Order: sequence, then structure tokens, then C-alpha cells
Amino acid sequence: MNRWIKRGALALALLAGAGIGGWYAIGGREGLILLVASWRKPTPAPHREVAWQQGPQTPPAGRRPPNVVLILADDMGHNDISFYGGGVDASVPTPNIDSIGREGVSFSAGYAGNATCAPSRAALMTGRYPTRFGFEFTPTPIGFARVVGHGIGDGSHPSIYHADREAETPDVADMAVPSTEVTIAALLQKAGYHTLHLGKWHLGETDATRPDARGFDESLGFYAGASMFLKADDADVVNAKQDFDPIDRFLWAALPWGVRYNGSEMFEPKGYMTDYLTDEAVKAIHANRNRPFFVYLAYNAIHTPLQATREDFDALPGIPDHTRRVYAAMVRNLDRNVGRVLQALKDEGLDENTLVIFTSDNGGANYIGLDGLNAPYRGWKATFYEGGIRVPFFMRWAGVIQAGSTYDAPVSHFDVFATAAAAASAAIPSDRTIDGVNLLPFLAGTAAGRPHDILFWRSGPYRTVQKGRWKLQAMETPKVSYLYDLAADPSEKADVAAANPEVVAELTALLDAHDREQAKPIWPALFEGAINVDTPLGKPSKPGDVFIYWSN
Repeated sequence: MNRWIKRGALALALLAGAGIGGWYAIGGREGLILLVASWRKPTPAPHREVAWQQGPQTPPAGRRPPNVVLILADDMGHNDISFYGGGVDASVPTPNIDSIGREGVSFSAGYAGNATCAPSRAALMTGRYPTRFGFEFTPTPIGFARVVGHGIGDGSHPSIYHADREAETPDVADMAVPSTEVTIAALLQKAGYHTLHLGKWHLGETDATRPDARGFDESLGFYAGASMFLKADDADVVNAKQDFDPIDRFLWAALPWGVRYNGSEMFEPKGYMTDYLTDEAVKAIHANRNRPFFVYLAYNAIHTPLQATREDFDALPGIPDHTRRVYAAMVRNLDRNVGRVLQALKDEGLDENTLVIFTSDNGGANYIGLDGLNAPYRGWKATFYEGGIRVPFFMRWAGVIQAGSTYDAPVSHFDVFATAAAAASAAIPSDRTIDGVNLLPFLAGTAAGRPHDILFWRSGPYRTVQKGRWKLQAMETPKVSYLYDLAADPSEKADVAAANPEVVAELTALLDAHDREQAKPIWPALFEGAINVDTPLGKPSKPGDVFIYWSN
């Protein structure tokens, strides 16, 4: 290893001497990894137009099944939209995203399937806890794990890297939802729907696991967990780099700006990624206006790397902090594009016969370095605190879901599966446990009780269960359990475990029983990243800050 580090350092020195600076000058192990990642980055082909498959030219006679449009934001915090009275900044309202909740239902206790992106997406697609089929961790290349596993945390709370597990780790392309799982796309496809995916996938990269092999008739997007929004040197882009964040450093080095259509070679999109995906979604909706369709529009906004269009950045001169201004500009752009999708449904006369769902895969990330993304909740992405898993969650369906309604009982991402299936009159699989439930009867008041009495989350030895007012977070690094009374303390500021040992014992037994029903992870977690629950990355830790060790 020392020989390779020396060679890498020499290469870096030569590159720096040649005028290629920036992150190459980091040097050492990380510099070598980033250098290799940049060398391996694909070079997309020039842009080409997508010819969406055309449906019937005339509408069918009689009553038609409802369309389903699932819009998923990436790393959007609870406080990034104005629906809840806040927003990433007062100058950035989100009227279009808000309208889905105002014209339908807001799930005030809407929970992500996991606190990181890929397992949450697996829950959305399958209606099941991703741990049931071993999809426990987010697919990442070993180089990424090495960079993050040695770079997250602080001097008192260093991350832990498990180099001995590398031999058991498959290539990132093979880290996929098993082929035995049934996706909501496959279910609706079988029910006669034309199924379309746009944007991020992150559930498998091989020919057998890409979207168009898992139930989508058409797929336009990228398989990895992130993408550039524009080229870094584009005249129309404003970048914000977090030099303190190893994740950010890896993404800037490794990510291409490219998309694929149904397994094609990678090619450049036409313009800023969020705009481009929306342009194509509008075209796809028009192409399918006369047949039932399912659109899964999985934006990569507002995930890092932080890149805004100059138009959106220039529209927010009142935000002095550069990073917050770029981030806010991305939120502004995302909201406008959600509005364009909603307008396309209206223009085609489809908005009243379409179930529209909006949510985020998890809460806002600490590694952006900004406060308040998940307010009023504590915690971030990659923690099971409310800030990491309580997300915007709206559904709109005119005449079926009462406009302006609020549903307070806990619901989860995996409920999208059963709800969409019910809307499409598609039978859900009977040969396996489906954890999600159809929410429509609960919204109509025809179902008694709550959709879920208990919800679970797990990432390696970090486990969480919520039952009624109680929420237990149990971990092994360090070995500690925190108990919170969400009814009295929704921000999880007061640990009441010591005062309620019987509750801790009951919830621990539930966690153990749930674990016995789950599968072994398909691949191991290479690192346990130290995440400060209370202070974003890039700012000094404060006395009393709590750290969570997140396995991935």
C-alpha cells in the first residue's frame, strides 16, 4: 500500500506542477483515490433527443384508470419547503410543492423508509422494509467508502473503517434490489399501465437490475446515487463546494453529467439536470395522455454537488451566505419544475384523474454545512432522529382525497406501493409480507385505527422503533439506547430512558423480534460514519453534542 501511496503522491505532484490543482493537491490516500475516480469518470456522448413511445392518439371510451405520478426529491429537509411555515429562506417560497398538500392531504408524520437514499427508494418501490431482502445499505463504490470512512467525524469521534470487509464487497453495479422483489412499476405494468422512470435510480446498475428491467417500460436517467447538474465550468452554473466534506470531494471528482435511455450509452442532457428531467417528463406525459401511466420522477435535486442555475442564483441577492444561496436557488428551481409537471397534467386534462405523490427520500444532510434544514426536528440524513426520517409527504387526487386535509398518524414510504396499487386496481403480491398499507380508506374515514402501530428502521447495529408516543434509538457504537416521548418532545431533546426502563425493555424486545424476520445484508457495511446530530459538518462541535455512528 505504501508503494501505491508514494506513486499516487508523485502523480499528484506532477499534476499539480502541470497546473491541475484543486482537489488533486489533497495528496495522500484520499488524493490518490480521487485521482483514480476522476480518471475512471465516464465521458458522455453528445446530447441526443429521446423519442418517447407514443400512446393512442385518441382517448379511450368510458371511465379510465387513474394515472399515478410519484415525484421524489433527494435530501430535501422538512424545513426546505414553505408548507410548514418555514422554508430554506424567507425569499424562497415553494408554492407548487405546497399546492400538492393544500389540494390534497399532508401527512404530518410522514416517514422515510430509511435515513439514506437507496434503502428508502427500495421501500417505495417494493412496499417492504428493505431489510427484509437484504438491501440494508446504500450502494457505494469501495473508493467512496474509503474516503468517507476515514474522513467523517472529528478528533473525539472518528469514523470506523472495516478494511477486512472489502473482500466480501461486490462491485457497486451489483449492489441491487434482488430480482425476486416485485416493484410497483412491474405491478402497474401488469395492470396495463405504461410505466416511466426519470432521474435517479440507485437500485442496481446491471442489465438485469436497471429500471427498464424492473418494470419500467421506459427509463431516462442515471443509475448512480448522484449526478452533476451541469458541467462545473458551464457559463450558466454557480457552484458551491464543501471542501470540509469528504463526500463532496468525491462527488466533484467522480460524477459525470450524463443520462441513459433504456440502457443506452451515456449521453449529455440538454441543460440543467432538473430542468431537463422536467422537460422530458412533460413530453412523456403528452405521449401517454390517452392511456394510463405511472411516472416515477426521481429528481437528484437537492442532493450535492450543489449547483444552481445563474438565473435562480441571481434571483436571490438577499441571501448573503454563498452556500445557502446556491442551495436555496436549487430549491427554487425544483419547486418551479414541480409546477411545470402539475401544469402539464392540467394542460392534458389529466390532473383530476391523477394520483400525485410528493415526498423526499430522507431528511436534509449535515454535510452541506447549513443549519435549520430539518427544523423543528433534531438530526440529519444518516440518523434515525426525526430530522433524518420525517419528510414532506403529500398526496393529491381530486374527488378522492379531501383537499386541504391533514393526516396525523404515522405513515411510511412503503405505503406508496399499496396505495398506488389500490388506485390502479392492481392486486398486490400474496406470496410475501407487504409492510405498506393502502392509505386511501384511512383518508376517507372508512378504515378504523391507524395504518401502523409500530414502525422500524435499521442500519447495521443502529436500530430504531417507534410505537405510539415512544421512540427508542438503540446503537452499539457506543452501546447506548435513547428513549424519546414524541408526544411531549417531538424534537427528541430529552432522553427519558433512565426514567422508563420498562418501556426500554419492551421496545428492545420488539427490535429483537423484528430483527429475526429480516434478511442478512447482501453486502457488508464498510464504515461507521460519525454523524453529529446537533451541529452540521464544517462547524465546530459544541459541548453536549450527540454523535451517531451510521453504518454503510
